[in-house]
Amino acid sequence: MFLRRFETPPDPTALARVEALVRERFGVAGEDIVLVTEEAGRVPGFPARMTTILFWQGRETRHRVRVFKPVSEIGPSDLPLGWLRGALLDEGEGDCC
Repeated sequence: MFLRRFETPPDPTALARVEALVRERFGVAGEDIVLVTEEAGRVPGFPARMTTILFWQGRETRHRVRVFKPVSEIGPSDLPLGWLRGALLDEGEGDCC
């Protein structure tokens, strides 16, 4: 895990819990990758901590979700519904956040 200097790392059990929620919600297989990261908000008006979730289905299909909460506060209701998975496709374009 890479951390910025002086940054407190998120709780590993919270990271694993959110990974399990993502796998269940979106049907991500055990051999596919799920990355959960928590980072400091760098834009004025945004929360102090937010969570970015990347997950792959197969080798080529990547999805991205950003939740404006620390990973320790994320629950099932914070994730999009499973049938919205197609709207989460990440094609590598920059984003505003």
